[in-house]
Amino acid sequence: MLSPRNRMRRSAEFGLVMRRGRRTGRDSLIVAYLPPRPAEEGTPAPAEEPRVGFVVSKAVGGAVVRKQVQRRLRHLVRERLSLLPPGSLMVIRAKPTAADQTYHTLGEQLDDALRSVTRPRGPAKRRRGRAAGTPEDTPVGGSPQSGGEDTVRETAQRPSGERATS
Repeated sequence: MLSPRNRMRRSAEFGLVMRRGRRTGRDSLIVAYLPPRPAEEGTPAPAEEPRVGFVVSKAVGGAVVRKQVQRRLRHLVRERLSLLPPGSLMVIRAKPTAADQTYHTLGEQLDDALRSVTRPRGPAKRRRGRAAGTPEDTPVGGSPQSGGEDTVRETAQRPSGERATS
């Protein structure tokens, strides 16, 4: 059983991890991880233990199946708590396929997800996309700096009163 001091219980903590944490997904689960805040100079490092929360929705199965998946995940995490730094928060969300997976398969997916989500980030890179030049401002020739009159303009025109559907 996972110790009560290692369990997340408050909704605000779950929300914080899901909003600000790093996420990675596998076939049967999604892991969101929020590393501990770095200690400021002159203050001691947090003595808090890592905390983990579980989300197993009704899409996974009935109450008995959900509880079984949660118990498997809780047991798997207990064995891996030493890999998490003190004060870190993690949320594990089971996908519907988790109900059909063996204990060993869930363990492999959890290990892979933990390696991915706790991997140190490299230097920040800008993603290619609309940040450098939006399609409206990009000339047909390619770069926004080339100028010219061949500017691509993508505008959706709809007859009045017609609504866009998604």
